[in-house]
Amino acid sequence: MTRLLIMGPPGAGKGTQAQLVADYFGIPAISTGDIFRANASEQTPLGIEAQRYMDAGDYVPDEVTNNMVQDRLSQPDAGNGFLLDGYPRTLAQVEFLDSVLADQNASLEHVIELVVDEEEIVARLLKRAAEEGRTDDSEEVIRNRLHVYQEQTAPLTAVYAERGLLLRVDGLGHVEEVAARVENAITANS
Repeated sequence: MTRLLIMGPPGAGKGTQAQLVADYFGIPAISTGDIFRANASEQTPLGIEAQRYMDAGDYVPDEVTNNMVQDRLSQPDAGNGFLLDGYPRTLAQVEFLDSVLADQNASLEHVIELVVDEEEIVARLLKRAAEEGRTDDSEEVIRNRLHVYQEQTAPLTAVYAERGLLLRVDGLGHVEEVAARVENAITANS
């Protein structure tokens, strides 16, 4: 069984790498954004609640997020493993995930952190914003998102590093090169 978590700043290529790595190991890539959208479109009670927060531009509270993730991890396709993308984002969510996995007599095997130079990320996101016509993604906004990510994520990577689970992988290069680095890091440490 392969239970993984992928982390990295906005623009590091997490979503792309999550899908490639999940496919390689034959496990589902589970993104909290996808979970939110699926629950909202299916009008589940949790989805309706989450939608209220998202519509207001607010952070979906841990309790709602935790319940959605717990439900998703209990589905049959996650029985042989999974790759989480976008969760956990707080120390409280780390503790909740630990308890959910403990209830399943399971634990995370590896936490992959995609490491990408800040200037490269800013350039990537500015290019993407221009290509997609996203005027809200200015350099100032992007740098603020990166600052918030570092503030919120540093404590999580420290926890996973202390547990010996953190695999830091260079996120620069072609998609296939990065995927190969991630797969090699996991295989070499399994």
